[in-house]
Amino acid sequence: MTKQTSMTNSTLLLKNISKAFLIPSGKKIALDDVSLCVEQGSCTVLAGENGSGKSLLMSIASGLTKQDSGTVTCTGRVGMVFQEAETQILGETPAEDIAFGPKNLGWKKEQVQQAVEQALQKTGLSQKADYPARFLSGGEKRRLAVACMLAMDLPLIILDEPYANLDYSGVRQVNELVRNLKADGKTVIILTHEIEKCLGLADHFVVLFRGQKVFDGTPQQGLEQNLEQWNIRNPLVQYKSVGGLVW
Repeated sequence: MTKQTSMTNSTLLLKNISKAFLIPSGKKIALDDVSLCVEQGSCTVLAGENGSGKSLLMSIASGLTKQDSGTVTCTGRVGMVFQEAETQILGETPAEDIAFGPKNLGWKKEQVQQAVEQALQKTGLSQKADYPARFLSGGEKRRLAVACMLAMDLPLIILDEPYANLDYSGVRQVNELVRNLKADGKTVIILTHEIEKCLGLADHFVVLFRGQKVFDGTPQQGLEQNLEQWNIRNPLVQYKSVGGLVW
């Protein structure tokens, strides 16, 4: 199932994106003619097993990687929160880290301070503005990375495997953050193989498998698919554990 692509009311439009890498045995196709339309203010869950191409596709969308062919059209700058969010922390404290982007954009001191305060408030980090950033929890570090993007007023935010290594509290923090981003009119893309944690937040559901788009539709339509064929666990399917194996 595919969706017709049009830039009307869209934040991001990818058309016929392909990417290959040279390997000792020849060439590996990492993305094969992938098209995707993400509507403004929506939450898209882009699912796929490790190596499916979802992170690479969004790296191309954000301008970090160059595609071999195809086009990327975006209505504004893109912010990407990597799976290891601590690698994006540049300041000693959350306040310093959030201020880094606006300062480098040449904003006035008063503008920077206002942006920092608003970003801290929206991500629930106001009480830890001057806390050592390296001691934040995993969920808090992801919220800090998003706060940096909010301070620069980026319209599209990509979260790459945001639930990795998080406990229940951390998952709830991330999901509350996504709800707040949507309420503020931001466009959110979540890259994950753990769809049971976030599909209820989504307006749009896309699946990549071995570098190809194999599904594009609503979450409800997605749950009617045989997701296991693409190595994605369907949260509506009952699983049993026998001898340590899940089936």
